[in-house]
Amino acid sequence: MRKFVPFLSACLLGACVSGPAWPDGASKVDRKAMAEVDGEAALTAELASKIWNWAEVGYQEEKSSALLQETLKEEGFTVEADVAGIPTAFVASYGTGGPVIAILAEFDALPGINQAATPDREERPGMSAGHACGHNLFGAGSVSAAIAIRRWLEETGKPGTIRVYGTPAEEGGSGKVYMVRAGLFDDVDIAMHWHPGSENSAAAETSLANRSAKFRFHGLSAHAAGAPEKGRSALDGVEAFDMMVNMMREHVPQDARIHYVITNGGSAPNVVPDFAEVFYYVRHPSAEGVEEIWARVEDAARGAALGTGTTVDWEVIHGNNPLLVNETLAKMMDAKLHEVGGVTYDAAEQAFADRIYKTLTKPALPMGSEAAIQPYEVSLGYGSTDVGDVSYAVPTVGLRTATWVPGTPAHSWQAVAASGMSIGYKGAQVAAKTLTLAAIELYTHPELRAAARKEFDEKRGPDYQYKSLLGDRDPPLDYRK
Repeated sequence: MRKFVPFLSACLLGACVSGPAWPDGASKVDRKAMAEVDGEAALTAELASKIWNWAEVGYQEEKSSALLQETLKEEGFTVEADVAGIPTAFVASYGTGGPVIAILAEFDALPGINQAATPDREERPGMSAGHACGHNLFGAGSVSAAIAIRRWLEETGKPGTIRVYGTPAEEGGSGKVYMVRAGLFDDVDIAMHWHPGSENSAAAETSLANRSAKFRFHGLSAHAAGAPEKGRSALDGVEAFDMMVNMMREHVPQDARIHYVITNGGSAPNVVPDFAEVFYYVRHPSAEGVEEIWARVEDAARGAALGTGTTVDWEVIHGNNPLLVNETLAKMMDAKLHEVGGVTYDAAEQAFADRIYKTLTKPALPMGSEAAIQPYEVSLGYGSTDVGDVSYAVPTVGLRTATWVPGTPAHSWQAVAASGMSIGYKGAQVAAKTLTLAAIELYTHPELRAAARKEFDEKRGPDYQYKSLLGDRDPPLDYRK
């Protein structure tokens, strides 16, 4: 079994976590379960801190994945590593038979963003990535929840299996899609996930479907001044392509999103570049909408190559279906989040948060909202996630918690900063407690599981057949290298 992590270590990490006061409506079982998770506050902080410091990008998360696997093994889980053709993906299981409840755990960082755990803009020397989406907290909180659920199963003797799915490369790598495609969710009854954020919410928010690809143009190199007529610029191809796609923006649905970055534009101005690459994302509320826009993007690439005397090919890197909302589960998760409550800052955290808040541009949430639960609603979110593919394989539910200062946008230095200190750890504890209570509710109420499955089947439709937006390609294990 895992050795006890002294509470002192959490204090040294800035994670002396005091949970919110429990509502009078919390049952004795739920109070005990929340106390179990509170007892793992030091573990949550330790895991989150280590993964934050490593900041490993998609499919390169060797240390982060190994840490979570070892922690679960020491708690009695059986771990299957290197699944779905991904060395850093794993499935950890405890228990026998059904129902099978899955908890997703992410742990990849974002390239190109670097920040210390401080309230002022301060880069960490030698770092080229950071946890700007808080996946260090995601993985840590999910593991803490799974440990508490395992102990509840053991103590109560309830039948069932709890699983942790270690899911790499959410940021543009679609790790979960390959796991879905490999059939790893085929026997799961319910899947649960959570995500760091700047508010506490279990609202039924869907997401945009998306697809990405690296478009590679090939030309002829030549001296840009001495023999320009002999050159054909691959960068011209990229720029012509970008211009045409930018003109397309006027003629796509308003909920669509298209963005790109030139990843290779040549090396010297006086050399006509014979190679250039641009990395594109296309998003839309439906998979069909993504495919329609994508066909036009491919035509623009061909046209750009024809017009500049270059050639072009492309590699699809990732693709995600939109989240399939399950309101039966979402309303249950909302009730459990209200039972747990929000985040309370101590004096040092409040001072940190106040300084961060001053750096935000028109924050949508006021200071103090970290302690509240946002109203339940059904809405469209404009992000994308490979959880979408899981949600089409099995009834799925999630939540967000206030791991960042209110109003903090994801993928920002402010998100990195809070994800590396006690504000982030406290939000992860709220998520771990809520997931634990939700799992207990699901294990003990078969009618809830049946209702969720009924809604799931109705929304997918009788003729539904799964189709991934990344085709039949193998995982792009080198896409961040």
